[in-house]
Amino acid sequence: MKALVYHGPGKRSWDEVPDPKIQDPGDAVIRVDAVTICGTDLHILKGDVPTVEPGRILGHEAVGTVQETGPSVTTVRPGDRVLISCITACGRCRFCREAAYGQCLGGGGWILGHRIDGVQAEYVRVPFADTSTHLLPDQVTNEQALMLADILPTSYEVGILNSRVTPGDVVAVIGAGPIGLAAILTARLFSPSRIIAIDPAPARREAALQHGAHLALDPGEDITARITELTDGLGADVAIEAVGIPATFEMCTRIVRPGGRVANVGVHGSPATLHLEELWIKNITITTGLVDTHSTPTLLRMLAAGQLDVSSFATHRFELQDMQKAYDVFERPSETGALKVALSAD
Repeated sequence: MKALVYHGPGKRSWDEVPDPKIQDPGDAVIRVDAVTICGTDLHILKGDVPTVEPGRILGHEAVGTVQETGPSVTTVRPGDRVLISCITACGRCRFCREAAYGQCLGGGGWILGHRIDGVQAEYVRVPFADTSTHLLPDQVTNEQALMLADILPTSYEVGILNSRVTPGDVVAVIGAGPIGLAAILTARLFSPSRIIAIDPAPARREAALQHGAHLALDPGEDITARITELTDGLGADVAIEAVGIPATFEMCTRIVRPGGRVANVGVHGSPATLHLEELWIKNITITTGLVDTHSTPTLLRMLAAGQLDVSSFATHRFELQDMQKAYDVFERPSETGALKVALSAD
């Protein structure tokens, strides 16, 4: 089969590789029908995730059709159309029993495209298929479902739920890429009084407004002063970091009010300074996290019921064999206007 293979920082290729096979009783081999690229894949290519070894097939967001299952798989069968979760769950360890699947001790967690071969390929082996895939209802399209593999549950769990967004809050989202936009979309479920997006790209600021932000600011402004002005001198109740660089994390800690919450969602590849000399007295709560995907069934029901509109996330569409071209577009969003790219095997 063909797959997108990582060959070390800055190196990737669309290669012919061996077809995946059932290795354990709980495995499923799934034909990839639709797949996308994540900002985390770009972090890997930058060398920010050294645990990814050269030779690894990348990708952790896909929809596909089950081709074969191991003897212990009971909830999916060949022919089923499924969402492949970005997080794999053994379902038995302490963390899985607490629905903290991202911290799975039994061989799961974020492994696809990280510690085992991922989904940017024609076929993929998915361990623990019973607990790591979701059957898709007919009314949910492949492209819609792609947004539930990672970005929607990540933004909802690590951004909105971790920061305890409540009605009337002022929520500042730094970064209006796919994760930031998904945070804006899911924050609206909790009726904040104002959502403020912050991003340097005019196209992404416009996308933030389209996805539900009340205001979009350019970080070239004095953001701390603007947030202070907009909140009667207090600061934001919640600041969500959705970029993954030191400057944006530190901005979150400057614009949040005393007693406020900072939720870091971005993937960081270098240290950020934590100014405890300023923060210790302000009762700030800072959370970080890897998505657990415990919310995926809920989000899927909402999507099927028409309560979540994800139609504008995919801005560019390609055939699966055009993976390299899709990467070229996705990694230059300021030039291409790309949010998410959707690749189809059809």
